[in-house]
Amino acid sequence: MRCCAGPALPTGAVVVRANWSDNPWLTAELEQERLDCLRMSPDQYDHIWEGGYARVTEGAYYARQLSEARAAGRIGRVAADPLMTLRAVFDIGGTGAKADAVAIWIVQYVGRELRWLDYYEAQGQPLATHVAWLRANNYGSALCVLPHDGATCDRVHDASYERALRQAGFAVTIVRNQGKGAALLRVEAARRLFPNMWFDEQKCAAGLEALGAYHERKDEVRGIGLGPAHDWASHGADAFGLGAVAYEAPVKRRAAVDRPIIEGGWMG
Repeated sequence: MRCCAGPALPTGAVVVRANWSDNPWLTAELEQERLDCLRMSPDQYDHIWEGGYARVTEGAYYARQLSEARAAGRIGRVAADPLMTLRAVFDIGGTGAKADAVAIWIVQYVGRELRWLDYYEAQGQPLATHVAWLRANNYGSALCVLPHDGATCDRVHDASYERALRQAGFAVTIVRNQGKGAALLRVEAARRLFPNMWFDEQKCAAGLEALGAYHERKDEVRGIGLGPAHDWASHGADAFGLGAVAYEAPVKRRAAVDRPIIEGGWMG
């Protein structure tokens, strides 16, 4: 029998999902084994106990957090709040076949929650392509959140992401340079906030895959860590971490943007 992977099912197929949580005869020993797996091998937990694909790299920075979010039901369907600010958080890439990819997370800060609504990634495309995606998916009013180099002008075209996005009609904010160790500071911010995060599983699928693969480089000879690996997963993970850093910006500065809007003006 052939099996087709993915969301589409063969005609007439019926899928019944049954898991440990549906087992009325789950013993105390098995429950402890499950909890031990979550605690000791979070990168494998979803695959072993929740029936998911093996989609988290061993030793990934967000392995435990992703497993806990999935177990808590915080990865599923997430709706946008029509009264709250949409943010498009960027990791800036470049143009050309060998350039780093551009990654964009769409997120809302709703009270203490961070709701990750959508994810986009493209390599070697001009900024106009990314703008077209934002507009086509109803994010034309999003506040664009850029890393500090978003204000840096390209040496050839004398233009920055900030300037180009403003000219395209977007509001833009720049996150200040965090200096040495910025990548790990983003990881730490995201880990602190993960219990308050919700993800749209379908629209953020590629982004979640990047988070599950984002890991530390290691010197196997000396047995020491060398910081986050710069690979295909790092672009989505960097934008994600930047969204966490922006959330932790001074409350007064955020509140000016995040007040709910009603007809005729701001809600007082």
